[in-house]
Amino acid sequence: MVRFKLSLSVALAVLTASCVAQNSAAFPDLTQQQTYTLHRASSREATGANADYQRLTPGTTLTVLDVDGPGEISHLWFTIASNEPYHLKRNILRIYWDNESTPSVETPLGDFFGLGLGTYHTWQSALLSVGASKAMNSFFPMPYQHHARITITNEGKQPVDALYYNIDYRTEAHPLPPHTLYFHAQYRQAQPNHGWTTNWYENGDPDVNYKRNLDGKDNYVWMEAKGHGQYVGVTMSILQNQDGWWGEGNDMFFLDGATTPSISGTGSEDYFLGAWAFGMPFSYQLYGAPVVGRELAGERTSVYRFHLDAPIPFQQSFRATIEHGHANHRSDNFYSVAYWYQEEPHMPFPPLPTADDRIPTLQVVGGPGNHWVNQPSDSLTPR
Repeated sequence: MVRFKLSLSVALAVLTASCVAQNSAAFPDLTQQQTYTLHRASSREATGANADYQRLTPGTTLTVLDVDGPGEISHLWFTIASNEPYHLKRNILRIYWDNESTPSVETPLGDFFGLGLGTYHTWQSALLSVGASKAMNSFFPMPYQHHARITITNEGKQPVDALYYNIDYRTEAHPLPPHTLYFHAQYRQAQPNHGWTTNWYENGDPDVNYKRNLDGKDNYVWMEAKGHGQYVGVTMSILQNQDGWWGEGNDMFFLDGATTPSISGTGSEDYFLGAWAFGMPFSYQLYGAPVVGRELAGERTSVYRFHLDAPIPFQQSFRATIEHGHANHRSDNFYSVAYWYQEEPHMPFPPLPTADDRIPTLQVVGGPGNHWVNQPSDSLTPR
């Protein structure tokens, strides 16, 4: 019996260690009694009938969670029934902590879950996943001391016929530890990134290869922050406006006021922990490229990277960026959400582009494969 108990203890320890290694939420120790109280906010029909969803007319904001703390959101689940094209881009997720006036999370709903192209694809990671069919999940731990509020706003032109959601959250018996960091997520896009030249025939063109970019000028910016905290990762989607491999750019991170990169990489696919232009789709716990297009104008790709092994800490300020092509020579479209934790207050986010401007659309930029350059504007629609 003693031997059995020892084996069970070892097995649970291994299971817990495995869970912690794969999930930043650091699953609770299953051998210890938990002291929080678990709750769920959901779209259930209040009378107990089976219409367990909410409907959002255009312009409507729905509050899906409004609770006092101390507590922590441990899981978000959403699924949508809507006939409007690109409804993933037109509905906005916002999260507010401790009665703040500006959100700490502001992003199109689909982009938050890595669906930055505005269409569904199945993928999985330790923190975010989209399951079959169209089931969007987040396991980011989101603590709050006093209050948490989550809203969904329909900025589209058609109603959301059915929004289903389950939000699991805990109330804690004691206040959060001092200086607890709060979850943040910020949407950015460049449609297009404006490259410094259109006079190139391939990425290896000598005029491109010998260009220098030592200070990150004109890089695509994933996020900026002031204060202290730590960067956790990013999801990004790409719509190519030009032929060739989109990922010649290097990642560059600027810590605490640095004017040259504190951390710099060797190429876009390298930062996302793939190699040689990815080759084929893949989806792992901390990194992946669940959508991989061909190296042609009009093709689409989605990638992600989470730094659960070593979040990037900052004490005063932080800027996370990546080049669009070597030294920013390419003019593709990028759409991204960066995820980080910091002590409040946070610096203001850039205004969201309008709903129509968020729709992935091919751009007239010139360069290889951009044969839309002499076409009327109504021809510049996604293929």
